[in-house]
Amino acid sequence: MIALATTLRARVEKLKGLILSGGRGTRLRPITHTSAKQLVPVANKPVLFYGIEAMAAAGIEEVGIIIAPETGDEIREAAGDGSRFGIKIEYIVQDDPLGLAHAVLTAEPFLGDSSFVMYLGDNLLQGGIDQLVDEFRTGGRDAMILLTEVEDPENYGVAELGPDGGIIRLVEKPSDPQSNLALVGVYMFTSQIHAAAKAIEPSPRGELEITDAIQYIVDGGGRVEPHIVEGWWKDTGRLDDMLEANRLILGALTPRVEGELIDSQVEGPVVIEPGAKLERATVRGPAIIGSGTHLIDCYVGPYSAIAEDCVIERAEIEHSILLSGSIVRDMPGRMESSLLGRNVIVTQDDRQPRAYRLMLGDNSSVGLP
Repeated sequence: MIALATTLRARVEKLKGLILSGGRGTRLRPITHTSAKQLVPVANKPVLFYGIEAMAAAGIEEVGIIIAPETGDEIREAAGDGSRFGIKIEYIVQDDPLGLAHAVLTAEPFLGDSSFVMYLGDNLLQGGIDQLVDEFRTGGRDAMILLTEVEDPENYGVAELGPDGGIIRLVEKPSDPQSNLALVGVYMFTSQIHAAAKAIEPSPRGELEITDAIQYIVDGGGRVEPHIVEGWWKDTGRLDDMLEANRLILGALTPRVEGELIDSQVEGPVVIEPGAKLERATVRGPAIIGSGTHLIDCYVGPYSAIAEDCVIERAEIEHSILLSGSIVRDMPGRMESSLLGRNVIVTQDDRQPRAYRLMLGDNSSVGLP
């Protein structure tokens, strides 16, 4: 009995990681017509990298990344072999996005009989996962799930808890939610989840739901422990959530100015990367300006993330994300709450002040009326 307990404990102590970066990203189109949604940057860093860094910080050394055939090569190129993060990455192709439990089964050859942390690659969680991983390593649990209160539970997997705080039922996107506790996109499993995923049937939408697999463990008497997330969590699959995640991360910036300022001013927590150049410009933080970006006679307001090699000239931008190579020029009005893809060009044909909210995919060119 002692030997068995020791073996089980050892399996939990050496956790693997699984990050899901497949899917088609339909809610972020047109950006995701040409790029994986997990590589859209928040505060000038791809969303995917936050999950990888959380795994590394929690002491997880081997991470499998689920990729789709359409965007897999882009993700491989961006994240590499994992050495830049201090981990080893293995890529696992999921031919069709048939549900989270299907992704677990697809990764079974990589995971083997190891316990593991599963992290949705387009999610952001304040404070990382170190403490929760340490708790899971102590053993005695078949799974741990993270929960948070949401205003629209019908759009998420939802957990119903009993008076003792234990899980009664898990339902994926219920039409009549009995709880407002949504499953955050971070899960911890022992290898028991493989048998559970094989035992369930596809849902009405044709997917193997992770909620059904976890429910199978609960119904079989397994120990599934819920944890309520106290900090913020964001699923960045939609524009508003992406902008809100950007706002939250920029709010914790440590100011740093390494670019060139000519007759310009920087106010509040602002990062100006090396090689950026500001001429007669004002940047009011929190904001980040990428390397090689040129700001001329312009204003960049709070909660803006401007990537590398952009040009903003005679324009005002606030609460927005610009990907690399974008150009915004000659706009007497203000662009706000916008997301521009790579190499986008936005200009205005007349000089009537207006306010604009834009979401443009890569390589777009728009002359606003």
